[in-house]
Amino acid sequence: MSERQSSGKSSSGGATWLIVACIAGVLMLGMCCIGSVVMGWFVLTTSEAVIERSPMVQADKMLNEMMGELGAMESIAEMERLPVQFTGGHETVAVDRGRPVVLIAGAIGVEPEAFRQAFSGVSPAPAGTAPTRERERANKDVLMQALGPRGVTNDRLDEVSNYYRYNPGRGDMWPTDDAKAWAIVAQGKIVDFVIEDGGSGYSSPPTIVIPGYEGFAAEVELAYGPEFSTNGSVDAIQAIDASHEDSN
Repeated sequence: MSERQSSGKSSSGGATWLIVACIAGVLMLGMCCIGSVVMGWFVLTTSEAVIERSPMVQADKMLNEMMGELGAMESIAEMERLPVQFTGGHETVAVDRGRPVVLIAGAIGVEPEAFRQAFSGVSPAPAGTAPTRERERANKDVLMQALGPRGVTNDRLDEVSNYYRYNPGRGDMWPTDDAKAWAIVAQGKIVDFVIEDGGSGYSSPPTIVIPGYEGFAAEVELAYGPEFSTNGSVDAIQAIDASHEDSN
């Protein structure tokens, strides 16, 4: 009876040790797999870093950058700069009777329509005659009553009025300065405009002409402000037909 019990205990203990050994083996195998994955990731990352810093890769990057810069330089070299010719730009609205109202209004800081409204109460002297002092004083009072509340002073109104005063009957013109601009041409097409000097004294958008591109259409935008040197200046040139090619 005691021998059977001893044999049973021996078999049970052997089975237990076998299970423990199997579990340990599985754990060791899992740890080996995880270690292999980690080692592989480390080797791969390190290899990429080494390759990235290798002289061959760096030289290839530098070559690509140089080729890109050369391509940009070639594109710039192919560009051409042509002078923009401005004509006209000194027209006035019929209701203003030759007065450059947009310039006067811009210089004193009010809208053209506000100045027209203020001037509607003025009584000009008959054509060919000089206004009397009484008429001048009355007209000034009318203007200041309308423009004073808008921040216009008597001195500023006199300064601006005198600056833009002219005699059209003698062929005179109020002070003007021509604008200067360039048309940028690439591969036979106008792609941009560069304004070197906006000029001044334009009461209406001037017409532009570009040598070799006489049919090119563009819109000229003007800017108005208190400075005489930039009041009525060319602020922007917007192409209407940017695909127009050289007419030659």
